[in-house]
Amino acid sequence: EPDVSIVSGLKDAVVSEGDDVTFRCQVSHENARDVEWKLQDVALQNNEMNEISVEKGKIHTLTLRKVTEQDIGTVTFRVGPHTSTA
Repeated sequence: EPDVSIVSGLKDAVVSEGDDVTFRCQVSHENARDVEWKLQDVALQNNEMNEISVEKGKIHTLTLRKVTEQDIGTVTFRVGPHTSTA
């Protein structure tokens, strides 16, 4: 399996309470395994508040819905040994 690296990392975002925010991270290979999203060191699952998806096979996206003050913190994307934070 090829070593997947991060081609384009996360960018910081400032949003208002109640808004949605989307983070994108592009990786070097399609169908990357061992991918993880975290908010404040807590692993995120795909659910009604966190939408996790992959666009065009390489662009991994995380949308946090209706953010609150409790969502302030560091978002981390990890693929294998590589990480990006915002």
